[in-house]
Amino acid sequence: MNAPIIDPLQGDFPEVIEEYLEHGVIKCVAFNHRGSLLAAGCADGGCVIFDFETRGIAKEIRDIDCSAAITSVSWSKYGHRLLVSAADKSLTLWDVSTGEKIARTILQQTPLQARLNPGLTSPSLCLACPLSSAPMIVDFDIDCTTLLPVAVPEMPDVLAPPQRSKCPESNPPFSPAAACFNKCGDLVYIGNSKGEILVIDYKSVRVLALVPVSGAAPVKNIVFSRNGQYLLTNSHDRTIRIYENLLPGKNVLKSLEDLGKNIDGIDGVEKLKTVGSKCLTLFREFQDSVTKMHWKAPCFSGDGEWVVGGSACKGEHKIYIWDRAGHLVKILEGPKEALIDLAWHPVHPIIVSVSLAGLVYIWAKDYTENWSAFAPDFKELEENEEYVEREDEFDLIPETEKVKVLDVNEDEEVDIETVEKDAFSDSDTSVEELRYLPAEPIPDTNDQQDNLVESIKLVEGQISASPASEEAIQNGHGADHVLSPQAEELGDTRGKRKRKPSEKAMELQAEKAKPSKGSGRIVRAKSRAGVDQEIDDTVNDEDDDDDASYY
Repeated sequence: MNAPIIDPLQGDFPEVIEEYLEHGVIKCVAFNHRGSLLAAGCADGGCVIFDFETRGIAKEIRDIDCSAAITSVSWSKYGHRLLVSAADKSLTLWDVSTGEKIARTILQQTPLQARLNPGLTSPSLCLACPLSSAPMIVDFDIDCTTLLPVAVPEMPDVLAPPQRSKCPESNPPFSPAAACFNKCGDLVYIGNSKGEILVIDYKSVRVLALVPVSGAAPVKNIVFSRNGQYLLTNSHDRTIRIYENLLPGKNVLKSLEDLGKNIDGIDGVEKLKTVGSKCLTLFREFQDSVTKMHWKAPCFSGDGEWVVGGSACKGEHKIYIWDRAGHLVKILEGPKEALIDLAWHPVHPIIVSVSLAGLVYIWAKDYTENWSAFAPDFKELEENEEYVEREDEFDLIPETEKVKVLDVNEDEEVDIETVEKDAFSDSDTSVEELRYLPAEPIPDTNDQQDNLVESIKLVEGQISASPASEEAIQNGHGADHVLSPQAEELGDTRGKRKRKPSEKAMELQAEKAKPSKGSGRIVRAKSRAGVDQEIDDTVNDEDDDDDASYY
């Protein structure tokens, strides 16, 4: 975004619906790492990928074995793979470039949400949150699932062996837990029904820290910001909470182990809570103190400066936007359709929201022109003012510029090697990132070709039914085409070219056309429209000479 041209008094958040996307009944959406592609899961089991720059369909992915609604879609870090979870309890991993299915597995419970590991280049490891089961790690390479703990065991030193099998159906049902990876993908954060946040090493299946949520309300959603500095939770007490991540960006496991070793004198749950207090600290709380509404699909903006949440009320399509300080800055009101999912663009101030009717609404910023931002000496005028130009204002080299002394050191070396950090500075430049999909031309179907032939026949029928052609048919020239004077002079290109008669031939024709005196005659003359017309001409005896000279 070009910051100097934007009015600083305007917030960098969307304000109005720019347009909408439609493809069947869409249930969920997700942006890739750059925000150039938007994946959408549909109710018929298909998945469509939109090119977000052109807003056109770049690719359609469909599994013939799946006809159930899609519950979630997730991109890999570099955009080469796409994970799709469906209501038929399936998890499918796709190659985005080729559209081929890499792997597919069936769980015992319907996965409400599934996320690929963000720390792997070509991930085959994902985190799934089933409907009535504990979150699990699914490894497509070895076709294995590992259940993660959702509560702290009474004796943490004596850990049960991890269950490396699919969740049995005999387990008692309980509230679904929310889970997500951290930025590097080496830890899993789980929000359980007891109002606790567990920090888990999924490789050893150990609980390393515990953070109690104020109010002890069950956690419905949990998500990290893009830079990994903040963690968001959405609880049943209708409150969105923001926690600040105190752990370093790298070597997180080693840092947690060092924290545990430095704490002496306490053990068990209290020790985990002490470690948790050094991992996460409560930063802000967001709620609607008037309506006390539940929130749907809360998330961060791309830069982490804004927090957004959708209203879970039926028949309302409202999106609330807060800044990190906790102030409500905007309420976006859409059509009278319930909101089921939303996502913020990774780079631009754009939000996409999914309605219950299956439409994807694109919310963008309504920019106002600020002309004073285009030039540092530009001044906006409320009314016309008289201006007196300087003497040298329109000179090629004004005197004022001649006196200026250059402050630039021309001998200073320019650094062309150092790369400034941007929103994608964490990406590995050695790995090729999939940003766009090549356009695939769609061949015309037989129905389209038949429609084209019918339209051509209809046009030809309209031409044949014109007044000029009807007049030609009445005069016995229905087979001849009606030609313009220019076409008549040049001849019909579909037939034989006609020659123009010579002057002598025209005189002979005029002699033959002379009538007898005192008789009326009917002269057949050719009009300019190329149609023969009969002209009744009664000639008197005294006008024979004039008529002969005329013809």
